[in-house]
Amino acid sequence: MQPIVIIGSGMAGYTLAREFRKLDSEHELVMICADDAINYAKPTLSNALAGNKVPDQIALGDANKMATQLNMRIETDTWVKEIHSDQHELVLEKNGQHSTQGYSKLILAVGANPIRLAISGDGSDDIHVVNSLTDYRAFRDSLENCGKENCSDKRVVILGAGLIGCEFANDLQNTGHKATVIDLAPLPLGRLLPAHVATAFKENLEETGIQFVLGTTVERISKHEKQGYIVTLANGQSLLADVVLSAIGLQPNIALAKTAGIHTSRGVLTNALLETNQANIYAIGDCAEVNGTLLPYVMPIMQQARALAKTLAGQKTSVHYPAMPVAVKTPAAPLTVLPAPLDVEIEWETEEYDDGMLAKATDNQGTLRGFVLLGPTAGKQRLSLTKLVPDLIPASV
Repeated sequence: MQPIVIIGSGMAGYTLAREFRKLDSEHELVMICADDAINYAKPTLSNALAGNKVPDQIALGDANKMATQLNMRIETDTWVKEIHSDQHELVLEKNGQHSTQGYSKLILAVGANPIRLAISGDGSDDIHVVNSLTDYRAFRDSLENCGKENCSDKRVVILGAGLIGCEFANDLQNTGHKATVIDLAPLPLGRLLPAHVATAFKENLEETGIQFVLGTTVERISKHEKQGYIVTLANGQSLLADVVLSAIGLQPNIALAKTAGIHTSRGVLTNALLETNQANIYAIGDCAEVNGTLLPYVMPIMQQARALAKTLAGQKTSVHYPAMPVAVKTPAAPLTVLPAPLDVEIEWETEEYDDGMLAKATDNQGTLRGFVLLGPTAGKQRLSLTKLVPDLIPASV
């Protein structure tokens, strides 16, 4: 029998392998990845500085350790060039050499890549993105080199005031850096928060020294002979930076799926069984758009992995999405968000506290569909409120 093949060694791929091994210790598993397949939790990258963790401490295990632990063959530095779904076969490339790999079931756990803005200037190639441990090592090296070069201010300019941008800003500001966040939107986390909560969140972060430059975007990044980089904005303002980090969002990797005739939209389209339109091909993680919903967060990945592991082990199981709040790692402004479904018309009701606020999103039937908890007092209501919100994808009967 052909092996089950997982493409991708991120949290989705490794979590699925771990869940499957709980149910089946023998069926051959193969993981194929374009990098070194080091296992780590990507969410830890945006608060590793304050946690005093260097990159080597973030890694949980290399490919050899994980292969032994999960009784799995891991092919590192290997690219999947083609999927031949009719033959249940992959075309691989490693070190310039091509080979084939058969599969009985194929799982796309190929994740998402950072969106990159087209920015001019001789410093644009030095913009960091952090979407992997390798990226993070390069980012940390730049921060440390800045210190060696006596950059007294350690100025970091962050492009993007979304969840990741704000988490990095909080982490940097709390560890002796000066963080400035730039975004075209008028407020941080504008897609997740109502304006009045976003305003309070921004003010809390500003109290720590984080600066926001909003309603504009970066046009040019130029190298400065003595002071790092000059960041020129569309509003005419210029900033000095020692390091520039882009955190403007992720785009699911769908190119491989598209070439194989697998249906895609924003992500790889699947049903509740995580099946694509091609037989025996599934998608999981940041690349998977399940029943029209794309949720690039940890809890959905866990739900997907548990369900798909059962399906691969012979027990067809639909993924269940209960209400899954997202905790934003900004200790200066503790925040938990449960976004309401985009296709539901909602109204916001707000309760204010001395240390924050609670905002509830209710539909026209008066049903709670989402919420935002800002501050320690509001945060205590997370569990009780979560129980009131209907499942996003109900459990199958």
